[in-house]
Amino acid sequence: MLDTLAALPFWQAFLALFASAMVRSNGTYWVGRGAIAGWRRYRGAHGDLTARAERLIHRFGPFAVTLSYLTVGIQTAIHLTAGVVRMPLRWYLPAAVVGSVVWAVLYATVGLAVVQAWLAAEAGSWWGAVVVLAVVAGIVTWVVVRRRAVRPAPSSERPSHSTERSAPLD
Repeated sequence: MLDTLAALPFWQAFLALFASAMVRSNGTYWVGRGAIAGWRRYRGAHGDLTARAERLIHRFGPFAVTLSYLTVGIQTAIHLTAGVVRMPLRWYLPAAVVGSVVWAVLYATVGLAVVQAWLAAEAGSWWGAVVVLAVVAGIVTWVVVRRRAVRPAPSSERPSHSTERSAPLD
């Protein structure tokens, strides 16, 4: 399928990717709208992921939906959560359209180029291998830098835990 998309003109690849993103995200949203009881079971099995998605939805609202298209691993949880919390369609749909457009443009340009480079690397081209390694190195660097930025700085002041008990105040 990826070979077929890569062979298409940009506008056709864009439309196919946009349509698939809209169908997937809206389908997930509507499953969330209709499956509150099932959601509670899902949440029990994936508490951390769904708690992150709920925090993002409550904090950023429609922006969380749009930005979710740039993530891996939490995108489905955000769309499902948007449905469960019954985000109004007047907020969800524009956010989903913008996110789908951004995702389709990125994937139809850079994403398909990476796939083509990967296929070229598999066929024995050194240039394809270099591109794939550069992309992987860039992603690893981004993840490492991001995690270091999120990690709290170690505090030089540690709370002292005295073994002495103070006398009760009367």
